[in-house]
Amino acid sequence: MRILLTNDDGIGAPGIIALHDAISDLGEVVVVAPKTVQSATSHGITYNQPLMVSQVRVTPTMGGTAVDGRPADCVKLALTALWPDRFGQEQRPDLVISGMNAGANCGINVIYSGTVAAAIEAAFLGVPSIAVSLLLAGGDTDYEAGAMHARRAIDAVLAGGALNAHECLSINIPKTERGDPQAQDQRKIRVCPMNVHALVDKYEHRHTPNGEPYYWASGHGLDFRETDEGTDVHELMNGRITLTPLHFDLTCRSGLERWNARIRG
Repeated sequence: MRILLTNDDGIGAPGIIALHDAISDLGEVVVVAPKTVQSATSHGITYNQPLMVSQVRVTPTMGGTAVDGRPADCVKLALTALWPDRFGQEQRPDLVISGMNAGANCGINVIYSGTVAAAIEAAFLGVPSIAVSLLLAGGDTDYEAGAMHARRAIDAVLAGGALNAHECLSINIPKTERGDPQAQDQRKIRVCPMNVHALVDKYEHRHTPNGEPYYWASGHGLDFRETDEGTDVHELMNGRITLTPLHFDLTCRSGLERWNARIRG
């Protein structure tokens, strides 16, 4: 199996290093990730400037291609140019894994997440994908334990065979804190929908030294207006690994007939 590994925290982030080491025996893992942090860049792509690339050695066990762009750029560039150049024309990865993100991407956050965007881009282009995110602990997050849980969830996903070409799954891992004796305990895996309630947004009103007003986002990314039981937010906050199937088709199919009737009169 050949796996393309990417993320949105940057190629040197602890999450991608831990996940790389946790999945390295699944097959050949090729890393193509942003050069710098691209959190919350969603599905943005680069058109008006070049995508500079460089080969980097992050750790003794992990090297890869750093792209001065966004997560979706990394996947598009990898599948269109870097992968064929390395493995031959018409060759594609068997799987794209995006993560492990430093912070959960549950609920409405999947819309803002660069981690999820990279996975969705892969699925859109016909390569099955998995986004992996880790709920941060209040203290010192144990990324290695989080990656161990992620590997177990990935193994469970692949146990039934290869994913479909356009399939995208989002996995969230409960917090794992160093020194917590329960950090490596087996966590149950729940298949569940995303929580669709809005975040409680907050902004601080400030002024520059010369008096110009500006606003600084001060809300908590996991403070939702409501949390429905059985959704990814509910299950994750109760210490369970969540698995949510996602799709890039944003069509509201239930509205097609109603809007057809209105437009046609």
